[in-house]
Amino acid sequence: MILDYNTKKLKKTRREILSISSMTGFASKNGEHFFDNTTLTWSFELKSVNGKNIDLKLRTPSWLGDMSIQMRNILSKYFTRGSFNVSLDINSNKNEQKIKINQEILSQITAKAIELYQTNPQELDKPKASDLLNIKGVIEVEENKLSEEEILALQEKLFADFEEVCKNLKISRDSEGAKTKLALVEILTKIQKNAEEIAQIFESIPEKLKEKINLQLKNLLETGNNVSEERLAQEIVFYIAKADIKEEIDRLQLHLKTAHELLNSKEAVGRKLDFLCQELNREANTTCSKSVDITITNLGMELKTLIEQFREQIQNIE
Repeated sequence: MILDYNTKKLKKTRREILSISSMTGFASKNGEHFFDNTTLTWSFELKSVNGKNIDLKLRTPSWLGDMSIQMRNILSKYFTRGSFNVSLDINSNKNEQKIKINQEILSQITAKAIELYQTNPQELDKPKASDLLNIKGVIEVEENKLSEEEILALQEKLFADFEEVCKNLKISRDSEGAKTKLALVEILTKIQKNAEEIAQIFESIPEKLKEKINLQLKNLLETGNNVSEERLAQEIVFYIAKADIKEEIDRLQLHLKTAHELLNSKEAVGRKLDFLCQELNREANTTCSKSVDITITNLGMELKTLIEQFREQIQNIE
């Protein structure tokens, strides 16, 4: 029983292999915007790692307001899975600060200070302006702030830049995914070769079992007694039924074909490949448990190792 799956399909050249997307990547972008005499410059950084769904962690200036919903919507246009860290730093060419004096509080404090001094001139020092101004709440420092309209205009510009960052991250993740796919195709080729070897060895199992059972029965029976062909056939059928791995090999063949098709899909296939690994591993385990041949057992163990390597690689696929 030789697997009829075309292994040449698993041996595509680097140019023929379509890209799949990794969940690991990095992208950044700088931008600027002008408001009258004020220039704002910013720097976006976007990092992504493995994640079951879209998980967004956002660090932006608080005065910009909540931008998470819109940014999540933009991310969803390009990605289906991953944990994303977004960092936005904004600087202004104007860093002047305005000082505002709370006249009402200052008047109340001044009046009270004068009253206390006049009541106890021998015990208290004469009130000084510097002391009064240092009292908390008298002086307020105001930084230059944008108006609501300016903030909305700035957000639109930032959202446009963030979309560009997402596109660059997509390119980064696709590039990393292409490398991963090369490794996956190589592993699939090894799994295919391993499965074919198991299938070839299994073809000779019935004859080996016949010889083994015949010898065992002859040793158990008295000298001179022959084993009937019918009895021998019954024993062979029984042992072959227990050791039959044809179904496992056939399912393994189908799973390999499906894996190859998924790797050439343009959709996100990480979850599907992860499930397929469980199915591949199930067939490998059953093959090992049914094996009556040490060579098949060893190949089955190698098969399990290759499937685990495949599983580790796909953990980073979107």
